[in-house]
Amino acid sequence: MKRDSVGWREEAKENAALEAVKHLRDGFTVGLGSGSTAAYAIREIGRRVQQENLRVTGVPTSHQALILAVDCGVPITTLYEHPQLDLTIDGADQIDGDLNLIKGMGGALTREKIVASASKQLIIVADETKLVKTLGAGQPVPVEALPFALPIVESKIRKIGGKPILREGRGKVGPLVTDNGNFIVDVDFGPIEAPKELDLKLKSIPGIIETGLFIDMASIVYVGKPTTVQKLERK
Repeated sequence: MKRDSVGWREEAKENAALEAVKHLRDGFTVGLGSGSTAAYAIREIGRRVQQENLRVTGVPTSHQALILAVDCGVPITTLYEHPQLDLTIDGADQIDGDLNLIKGMGGALTREKIVASASKQLIIVADETKLVKTLGAGQPVPVEALPFALPIVESKIRKIGGKPILREGRGKVGPLVTDNGNFIVDVDFGPIEAPKELDLKLKSIPGIIETGLFIDMASIVYVGKPTTVQKLERK
């Protein structure tokens, strides 16, 4: 019987996450990504802590990751206590052939990038639908912006060729508010031929806190497929 697309994707994401968690060793401090794919990794870390007495501590990148980690029995720490992490395990919305990423559809891009930048390794887990030839095709770039600066941010984004849309919250009226108290603007640039340059342009706009372009950050990507997991490493 042929499996439905949703079913195989969830199994593929879980299998990729299980491979990523194999990188953990006793004494590691690990960044805990946000979103549905990273959640599989957090649950597996919790299982290993409970059943294998694995001694690790986690730095969550969002309230969602924090609550899940606590529920799963993963000891929690902070960047104040551990400013350098052994690795971070996270998901991605798009991944190109150079392992550059678009992240942030879950709204936690700033904390995810901070934690990733503090890590010796960033390990990404995803299903194969996230692999693309060029970032930005059919995928906006999330940008976190100060609410005070929103009109200026949107205006300057349009001047560099982007089409900004303020992300609305779900189950509430008005914009989505991040864990940092800011807004998310989803920007359509179409296919992005020079993601590094675009990232720099966006971050030069006053009021933009961070972008969802993760350039030259991922060390390893585990790609879940219907029957296998593929390992990709940055050249």
